[in-house]
Amino acid sequence: MEDYVYILDYLAMGKPGYRKEAIAYGIGEDQFTLLELLPKRNILLTMGERVYVGKDKDKRHKIAKVKGRVNYEELSAAAHGELVYVIVDIIKNNEEKFVTFYNECPAISTRYHALELIPGLGKKTMHEIVEERRKQSFKSFDDISARIKHLTHPEKLIARRIEEELMDPGQKYRLFTRAPLKK
Repeated sequence: MEDYVYILDYLAMGKPGYRKEAIAYGIGEDQFTLLELLPKRNILLTMGERVYVGKDKDKRHKIAKVKGRVNYEELSAAAHGELVYVIVDIIKNNEEKFVTFYNECPAISTRYHALELIPGLGKKTMHEIVEERRKQSFKSFDDISARIKHLTHPEKLIARRIEEELMDPGQKYRLFTRAPLKK
């Protein structure tokens, strides 16, 4: 269960062809769960806004109900467009968690490492990251960029991986997201 979500889209008049109740699409801060939300009456939400959706109803100032999980293809076009920017914001706001990923992610098998699942990281860069983290743990994204050649925005690479996991329900390995709903 997610406690906080970032708003991807807010449809004040609801989905076309459905009842005219406001809905919002959001992405969870912890497991990148895609959710459909029912805002409270007379509440406006903005894209990229962080809102509480946890179990404590007294802390829910903007969301009346979490309608449920949705898959990527059920999101609105605007939500698709906003997704990668919101993911990058979540990653930057939780930098320590994702730097820890670079410091601790393991090999998947004797021939394949979890780092190789990150778009843009090949074997050469993966070996460079593993060698550098053996010498000393990375402290920040800037530290990673400074110590690894040709790796200028490690947070954007993770964001692309998260987006791939959300878009492709058949992903064999999930590093950051929950498995999608079965249809």
